[in-house]
Amino acid sequence: MSEGKRHNTFVRSAGLIAHQLQAPLSAVSSYLRTLLGGYAGAMTPKQRGLVERANTRCDEAIAAVQRMLYVVQALDSPSATESICNFGQLLHRVHASFLQRAAEEGIRFEVVNEGGDVVVKGDAHALTEAVAALVSNALKYTPENGRVRLNLARTPGNFVRLKVGDSGIGIPPEERERIFEPFFRSTTAKGSARAGVGLGLAFAKAVFETAGGSITVGASDLGGAEFSVMLVEAESTAAKAREEGKAGQPLKVVIVGGVAAGPKVASKIIRSRPDTEVTVIERGRFLSYAGCGLPYYVSGMVHSQRELMSTAAGAVRDPIFFQKVKNVHVHNETEAIEIDRENKRILVRNFLTSEDAWLDYDKLVLATGATPVKPPLPGIDLPNVFTLHGVHDAEGIRSMLSEGKARDVVIVGGGLIGVEATEALVESGCRVSVVEMMPQVLGMLDWEMAKLVEKHMEANGVRVLTDTRVTAIEGEEWSTRVTTATGKLSADMVIMAVGVQPSVGLARAAGLEIGETGAIKVDEYMCTSDPDIYAAGDCVECRDMLTGRAIYMPLGSTANKQGRVAAVNICGGREEFRGILGSTICKVFEYCVGRTGLTESSARALGYDAVAVLAPAPDKAHFMPDAQPLMLKLVVDAATRKVLGAQVTGPGDGAKRVDVAAMAITAGMTVDQLANADLCYAPPYSPAMDNIITAANVARNKLDGCMTGIAPIEVHRLTATGGTEATLLDVRTQQEFEEVRLPSSINIPLGLLRRRLHELDKSKTIVTFCKVSLGGYEAALILKAAGFHDVRVMDGGIDMWPYEKLT
Repeated sequence: MSEGKRHNTFVRSAGLIAHQLQAPLSAVSSYLRTLLGGYAGAMTPKQRGLVERANTRCDEAIAAVQRMLYVVQALDSPSATESICNFGQLLHRVHASFLQRAAEEGIRFEVVNEGGDVVVKGDAHALTEAVAALVSNALKYTPENGRVRLNLARTPGNFVRLKVGDSGIGIPPEERERIFEPFFRSTTAKGSARAGVGLGLAFAKAVFETAGGSITVGASDLGGAEFSVMLVEAESTAAKAREEGKAGQPLKVVIVGGVAAGPKVASKIIRSRPDTEVTVIERGRFLSYAGCGLPYYVSGMVHSQRELMSTAAGAVRDPIFFQKVKNVHVHNETEAIEIDRENKRILVRNFLTSEDAWLDYDKLVLATGATPVKPPLPGIDLPNVFTLHGVHDAEGIRSMLSEGKARDVVIVGGGLIGVEATEALVESGCRVSVVEMMPQVLGMLDWEMAKLVEKHMEANGVRVLTDTRVTAIEGEEWSTRVTTATGKLSADMVIMAVGVQPSVGLARAAGLEIGETGAIKVDEYMCTSDPDIYAAGDCVECRDMLTGRAIYMPLGSTANKQGRVAAVNICGGREEFRGILGSTICKVFEYCVGRTGLTESSARALGYDAVAVLAPAPDKAHFMPDAQPLMLKLVVDAATRKVLGAQVTGPGDGAKRVDVAAMAITAGMTVDQLANADLCYAPPYSPAMDNIITAANVARNKLDGCMTGIAPIEVHRLTATGGTEATLLDVRTQQEFEEVRLPSSINIPLGLLRRRLHELDKSKTIVTFCKVSLGGYEAALILKAAGFHDVRVMDGGIDMWPYEKLT
């Protein structure tokens, strides 16, 4: 058997071993997550710490196995011998990945690149793993205060030489021939007490020889061992094609931002034009993670970081994944610091090496996202004050929760992030207070809908303080109290959730146009004021699909859609991003809370003659045992009868009703068209008349004059002053009335109303209602037929009354 075939067989055997390890490692990972999720009983903080460390190591092992499988797949590919990669860039990526380990071990780790961005033959993924194996060995056998040096240079004969030298224990001359044999370890390695099995060098040799190169070992001038790798220099296929006149230069696209919009742009470009050179710059460590999933990671529902960064098939979206699967070059922990628009290049800085480099581009995409707002409060920088904007904060919060250090938690801000975080904290045993300076939480909702959510939060032990401003966070080394305008709150941990602002510093410095909302201004094609620079995601300004106004509403769903549009247009297409309706949904304990389009208050502020409907009902046939209440609000334009917006809350399935409303608004549908929409029906999934259709019919009744409605807030005004000009008529049964009722209301059951009409004063306003006001509507029809002139039906009935009830 030839040397090349023998080593290729070894790599495949290693791949087989990796494949066999994948299943048991995944099983161990599953068991560890079960323990961390508390499904096998409570753990002490010390036990949890040990299991978390074990889980981290297990994740690392799974990632290593997946990388090995990628390598084997690459080497078995028919195109393996034709692959090329930029070895200079590869070397710097490997160097960056080991810098922290070197620093922790007190080793000086440097790169001397005399060859520049040389291109060699070989699969980039396999070569990365092989070089990493050499570096890992060098660091392992080099003592503290030692040196490890990588030297890259071109050599005569169309070869590239990499030397990996160290000041470590070295390899005896008589053992250098055998050092690449599987399972062989030198006497110096055995005597070092460093763990090892003797497979890393055999693997590296197999990879280098498969690429047509070689590896030898000798003594280093640093005092330890020196491995010398020779690889065949390859001419760039693009450059070769240009010389032969067969193709133009591939498009160079640089994307700044690697969380949501950026990876979407990169993936779509590669699918559309595979020859494009795509580079992603991400200042953070983690790529393409689900930021919206962080509250569920804090709660333990999502057990590990890995799940937030994985595809549906379980592949972790790390730089290796993007390089191997997407053919996208990723530089994480790297910041873009300057755009040179005239020369079409961007200056980037690697945080680990502090090295600066200019990257040329044909098209640039800014997906710089948003940053959390941190008001200039005293104590804002204390270590137990978090924002829950990234994985780092989520880890800090989880750590404090697991160690039992956060008994009293104050969340500053009652927006989406703050409200979603409450459940995780309450389930961890925390006493939670939400402080909001506005009159309500969740400004995306109308007041009465938000009030229902507040009451639900309070029923789950959350203290909600609205119309309250935080003035300071007190404490020396750690937060201990939060001071508000009305008093002080104990706080072992503080989460700032007052919103985010678009990250536009890079764009502003480059002279790009900034919109009226403070975000980057783009056209319908996601292009900025520079025709070669696009932008997408949380850093850009959007257009309201209904009103045409510029708005800023950062959402992960919007970022992905915008990223796709930008990519299509970069690749020569002509696709438009029409705008957004602000469709949003979140989970608050077991409540679903969602909205789309305009709220009633915003519609009125914009000059619409808005008609609102409150329609509570079960989310499926009422006789189904798992039917749950759903409170729905529909907003309609009286002039055109078109649907303007919808809001939902309650334990029922609100998502599909919001989605139906969003499609109706997008299509410009009237309530008459919506009421006749052919939606699916089966008792386990919906009532025969779906909730959204019922709401549309109530709106039609109002618009057609068949029913005069009155909002709970107006009813409250009528009764709060103690006036007697209105009668609140509850038409539920006497038993229901005695269980819960509204202040100042009287009870005449619907079935007795015709016989007891004489008890009501025709000169007064009569407000009828029941549990959901269907009976209230029927009562109003009876009263009108009997000559009562001022009869109104209270929207939403008892179920959607946002004020105090008597029991």
